Amino acid sequence: MAYIYKKSLSRGYMWQMRQFTKVWTMGTVIIVMAGFLSWSALAVALDLPESQVRAAWEQWRGEIEGLKARDTEEEHPDEAVLFIGSSSIRLWGSIEADMAPYHPIQRGYGGARFSDLAVFAEDLIAAHRFRGVVVFVANDVTGRDDDPEAGQVAQWFRMVAEVALRHQPEAMVFCVEVTPTPSRWHAWHAIREVNTALRAVCEGDPRLHYVATASRFLDGQGEPRAEYFVSDRLHLNESGYAVWAELIRSELAAVWGREGD
Repeated sequence: MAYIYKKSLSRGYMWQMRQFTKVWTMGTVIIVMAGFLSWSALAVALDLPESQVRAAWEQWRGEIEGLKARDTEEEHPDEAVLFIGSSSIRLWGSIEADMAPYHPIQRGYGGARFSDLAVFAEDLIAAHRFRGVVVFVANDVTGRDDDPEAGQVAQWFRMVAEVALRHQPEAMVFCVEVTPTPSRWHAWHAIREVNTALRAVCEGDPRLHYVATASRFLDGQGEPRAEYFVSDRLHLNESGYAVWAELIRSELAAVWGREGD
């Protein structure tokens, strides 16, 4: 796993390590160091309590290692599209057919938040060649008292995008809007603020693109369309994935031209 350390540019700080890569992000230097563990440094970089960073690692490291194992078992073309994020990515059983003619690499894990995806971005991204990365995460803001601010969520997304672009500078990163769902409709106002912040990050960088989805998942009364979800009223069913895929393919085509080029 790679770990991250952040220091202010104004301090003129440089940490000499045997292996490091500088990533210039949001007015800071983030130094990614192979094989060096510093929980406090990683917590500073992500603007999270150290206990939360440790908890993310303990909770998800097994699943992340399982995804990394697939990197050695699967073969993908250099022009593949890497899909990372939460359970809606992991559970997308028809992703290959739905995303054709694009070639997907599926690397989602259940319950992901941007706060922990930022921790694991290097693990999920570094092994791949790709034309683009599609990111969908919907669990940071769910109506809890301790939900992070929308701007913080957008900052974590930006950090994930920077990891992708460091490894593949010519790639594009696509952020899929957090979908309105029946089970989290009570938190939709706060989730919309997250979507607004994510869109603003994308609009500020020509390499980042926002995939709007909400209008297709709301009915004439402006409420979530239950027919697009399974019984938990949170995850998409086959019809919901078909709509999702259509919207994502449309954005890829808008950026890259005719599908499959």
